[in-house]
Amino acid sequence: MKELKCPHCGNVFTVDENDYAALLNQVKNSEFERELSRRIHELEQVKNSEVRNQLSDYKLQLQTLQSQLQSQIQALQAQIQQAEQAKQLAVAQVRQQATEAYMKKEQELAETRSRISEVRTQMEAQLKAAQEQVAYYKDLKLRQSTKMVGETLEIHCSTLFNQLIRPLMPNAYFEKDNEVVEGTKGDFVFRDKSDDGVEYVSIMFEMKNENDETATKHKNEDFLAKLDVDRKKKGCEYAVLVSMLEPDSELYNGGIVDMSHRYEKMYVIRPQFFIPLITLLCQTSKKSLDAKRELALVKAQQVDVTNFEEKLMTFKDGFTRNVRLANERFSDAIDEIDKTIAHLTKVRENLVKSGDNLSAADKKLQDVTIKRLTYGNPTMKAKFDEASKG
Repeated sequence: MKELKCPHCGNVFTVDENDYAALLNQVKNSEFERELSRRIHELEQVKNSEVRNQLSDYKLQLQTLQSQLQSQIQALQAQIQQAEQAKQLAVAQVRQQATEAYMKKEQELAETRSRISEVRTQMEAQLKAAQEQVAYYKDLKLRQSTKMVGETLEIHCSTLFNQLIRPLMPNAYFEKDNEVVEGTKGDFVFRDKSDDGVEYVSIMFEMKNENDETATKHKNEDFLAKLDVDRKKKGCEYAVLVSMLEPDSELYNGGIVDMSHRYEKMYVIRPQFFIPLITLLCQTSKKSLDAKRELALVKAQQVDVTNFEEKLMTFKDGFTRNVRLANERFSDAIDEIDKTIAHLTKVRENLVKSGDNLSAADKKLQDVTIKRLTYGNPTMKAKFDEASKG
């Protein structure tokens, strides 16, 4: 039996083991329930507090994330705006550059058209002048005798020389060749000297014209051999046939014709190329004036200059070849002009190639030095060394 005391009235009563166990179990269950309820209540409060704290944290994090996202969106919008501005600026720059390039091309095209127009005008003027000159000579030949035709060509060339060349070359000599050597003579001899008296160029001229009504028609080749002989007898460096023969020949009407493959340093020209050829040969010969001065000095000292002269002649032959190539290109250009003005571009290419050949010739000339010319010639080198030491 178990004794139990009432907490309210203080009475003691006994209960058997089963009732005591039942009461004890009932008390335990009640206490357990209260404790469980209390613990659940506490846990719920703790849980609610934690949830509120976590919710508060989540809200704070969400606000932070929203703030960061807003900042990123604003930064992205600023970048997009900057990119759009840069794009607009680049497009504007490209448009401006394209406009400037277009305007530049238009200007270049206009300048090119203007130059083409100027060249066409010049070519047409030259063509007209040449045609007028040909017509003049044809008309003149119809009105004169054969002898007078030849004399008129000589007078024409002499007048051109005195008008255009004489003022520029006061030391030049251009006179009729009146000295008969071994039964033959040329028409005119041209020579020019430097201020110190060194002759640097000499040309034997032959003037040939023919009346269209003359029964016997001559060719330019009929007079080349005699002209070459006259050149050598008079000690001239170049030979030039100024000819109105074969008036329908495209070869001779095209420009300066180099006949060096037949006869050394010989050219055939129409009267309109009389002054240009003299100018060309003078400019060419002046570039070798220093070498000629040295050659004259060496000859005065009675030095063997055989190899020296051979090298000089080799250089001149090379230059003559460049001149011939230039003349061929020039002839091509004149031929294209005669055919049509529309082929002006091709004419320019030929003239450019002609300039290249002349530039190459000038470069060869600039490379001519005493050291190069005396290479392999100990006699010449010793003389020059002795002269430089003296």
